[in-house]
Amino acid sequence: MIAIIDYGVGNLLSVAKALERIGSEALITSRKEDFLEADGVILPGVGAFGDAMISLRKLELLAALKAYAKTGKPLLGICLGMQLLFSVSEEHGDHVGLGLIPGHVIRMRGDYKIPQVGWNQLQFESKHPLVAGVEAGEFTYFVHSYLVAPIDPSVIVATTDYHQTIPAIVVKGNIVGMQFHPEKSSTTGLKLLSNFVSWSNAGGDS
Repeated sequence: MIAIIDYGVGNLLSVAKALERIGSEALITSRKEDFLEADGVILPGVGAFGDAMISLRKLELLAALKAYAKTGKPLLGICLGMQLLFSVSEEHGDHVGLGLIPGHVIRMRGDYKIPQVGWNQLQFESKHPLVAGVEAGEFTYFVHSYLVAPIDPSVIVATTDYHQTIPAIVVKGNIVGMQFHPEKSSTTGLKLLSNFVSWSNAGGDS
């Protein structure tokens, strides 16, 4: 079973429906007892970093998420959820994140359209069970104004190009992030979610 964390921020139903399409049992929950028992956990997110951290704190989920991460079972952050995995964000001031992947979340800067909204191609930096069967050049759907800057660049599994190289998929042990929305990314997104489910059912073994 895959638990989708409901903390008042995110495309919960879209993620749940995508999991149902690939035949995976999904549970939307804000009860830490539920996701501590799950095979894998998804942390979705839409909105502002600081507000999301406040919501997680009010629901007393911060310590539970960190405890779950220590179990070795997979945790997937989507879009804002991916950014929350990092140490700190500069969005509307400095805000401390979960710190599961060392690094910063910084605003995209340049003479181009921000936010990035639309379909962009993936390019792979390394292999991982999460991206098995997905080819370089396949498209996924992005909506974001901030990007992650991990301290250790080896955690970057895939990138996309939007006037600069942007980390699209990061993996640190059992902690995974996707800057795009796999639930809105057609067959490529469903394949990635299917890989996450398979990886979760295998206990996170790589």
